[in-house]
Amino acid sequence: MEQPTVRRREFLAALALSATSAGLLSACASGRGDPTQAPVPAPVDAGQLARVTLRVGDQKGNSRSLLRSAGLDDFPYTVQWATFPSGPPLLEAVSADAIDLGGVGNTPPLFAAAAGAKIKIIASSKGNVASDALVVLPDSPLRGRDQLRGRKIAVAKGSSAHGQILLTLRTAGLTPDDVELVFLQPSDALGAFKQGAVDAWAIWDPYFSQIQLESGARAIADGQGTANGLSFQVAGTAALADAGRNTAIGDYLVRLAKAQRFADGNREQRAQSWSADTGLPIEVTRRATELGPDLPVALDDAVIRSEQELADAFVAAKEIPRRFEFAEFVDPRFAAQLATA
Repeated sequence: MEQPTVRRREFLAALALSATSAGLLSACASGRGDPTQAPVPAPVDAGQLARVTLRVGDQKGNSRSLLRSAGLDDFPYTVQWATFPSGPPLLEAVSADAIDLGGVGNTPPLFAAAAGAKIKIIASSKGNVASDALVVLPDSPLRGRDQLRGRKIAVAKGSSAHGQILLTLRTAGLTPDDVELVFLQPSDALGAFKQGAVDAWAIWDPYFSQIQLESGARAIADGQGTANGLSFQVAGTAALADAGRNTAIGDYLVRLAKAQRFADGNREQRAQSWSADTGLPIEVTRRATELGPDLPVALDDAVIRSEQELADAFVAAKEIPRRFEFAEFVDPRFAAQLATA
């Protein structure tokens, strides 16, 4: 077992790196003359950090489970977890400073940004797109996306599945006006789908794997060839302006990146932990895990460009009322820390 003194030395070294990185990133932001980048507070020391409480938003079986399965939940600060059914309500809480940060898919930040939310995208990951699926019951007459006209589709408004259904419709030459989108959170959509109250359900894992095993649902479309597979860690501007919380967020992001890589190399262990943490059957978590975890990627120009294209697609479809610059909601202050993770 690793000795506490070793971990303390490593953590203090990380704080020193964080201080250097914060200064460099702040200088870079100033050099660009970018008014959207707030000043980066200096890191706090280990004693001050121990008094910090970081409020983290999570979704079913996501970050908390990842960190626990990798043994990286021994935080040098207090973490208060809050669970949300999907990304949009999580980001509402971030913007309201009810929580400090949380992980979401590629679409919730677009709706939040369009609404002028007090948020910044601070880290990105990329995962499989096969689980970004549109599913139907096994006896459904629907066989492909080209048969969706006039059908009822359940989806969580502003979620990554909402973005995916928009792209799915576009590839079939359809728009949201050609179908009836029924906006439901996953827990309510599950019942509506099983009862046949909707014709299809746009969903993500673990719900995708769960409904396949429980009801024999089949996918008639997924994200291959359309989705960018991105997900994000998003923080509130108030949290980023606070020295203690900002330092804790940097440490948390590094731990999460390491946990994602651990999950990729230890998929059975990840599936077992995911099942234990959520109560989902191991068959569900194994199937979801085998599709592949999200892995950290740089929050770079390619990511920003891909998200801007998705945002513009929502504007063109009149799902988002006005165009905005996604880059204005991106803050790269933790890039150097994550590059060394």
